Amino acid sequence: MIEFLSQPWSWYVCGPLITLVMFLLIYFGKTFSASSSMRTICAASGAGKFSDFFNFNWKDQLWNLLFLGGAVLGAFIAVSFFQNSEPVAISQTTVSDLQALGITQNGNEYLPLTIFSWENIFTPQGFIFMIVGGFLVGFGTRYAAGCTSGHSISGLSNLQLPSLIATIGFFVGGLVMTWIILPYILKL
Repeated sequence: MIEFLSQPWSWYVCGPLITLVMFLLIYFGKTFSASSSMRTICAASGAGKFSDFFNFNWKDQLWNLLFLGGAVLGAFIAVSFFQNSEPVAISQTTVSDLQALGITQNGNEYLPLTIFSWENIFTPQGFIFMIVGGFLVGFGTRYAAGCTSGHSISGLSNLQLPSLIATIGFFVGGLVMTWIILPYILKL
């Protein structure tokens, strides 16, 4: 059983599970979004006194905080008890492409230490990736009125046109970042 849980689950297991969760959320009139959990936390902490954006009945969103807590607990359990000690399976073509960009820990870590480490935060690359990138993700989430999970999973399940537009933007932005901006930043 532990061997099964330590391997990536196949699409034919995860896909129907996501479909079931989305069906239940739609049935009960709820929406899924990780970024709305942060809004709920801020509202519960009293941020509504300072900004009308946080002035809403946050108690209606307690289920979302339960989801967030479950995600954190699930991640802890997965890392603590079901972590696979084998390297991440990456195709040889991807390994070659990453090495050409100067990323050499291919397959050893999910986040390459060449980019994501405390030692690199004060380098130009680290500053761009972690500080500027973090700001842009936060700004983009607010500007798009939701995050990738909210739009791409929940919004598309509800057939919302803004979510389709946002999802297309996520993919275009990812392609531009991967093929144009990332190689430039890594050469700094």
